[in-house]
Amino acid sequence: MFESAKIVEKGKLHLRVELSGDYYPTEVSARFEIRWYRNDDFTFHYQEERRDSAWKCRWDRHPNAHNSRDHFHPPPAASRTDAENAHWPDDHRDVSRLVLDRLEERIEALWEQQ
Repeated sequence: MFESAKIVEKGKLHLRVELSGDYYPTEVSARFEIRWYRNDDFTFHYQEERRDSAWKCRWDRHPNAHNSRDHFHPPPAASRTDAENAHWPDDHRDVSRLVLDRLEERIEALWEQQ
């Protein structure tokens, strides 16, 4: 599923994971980026890129002016104006499992569209 993973120190420190192109039914590059904080705030951003479009979403936990601390930025744009209040598990492993399960569902849906 993963092509590579690396810690990116430029800008805000985060983990960047490139997903394998073989995992997708069409010509697409996909990645996710994770930032986790000691107070359990996080950002888990997923993005697919094609020649002429992008599809992205984001799971967040952080104080902000636009939503509750736990919120979701839905696809395809993951815009701030479309953000929805949410409730994420307390444990980071459970959050990671939830996100990876949603990514699996997304990839399965892409295969079904073929």
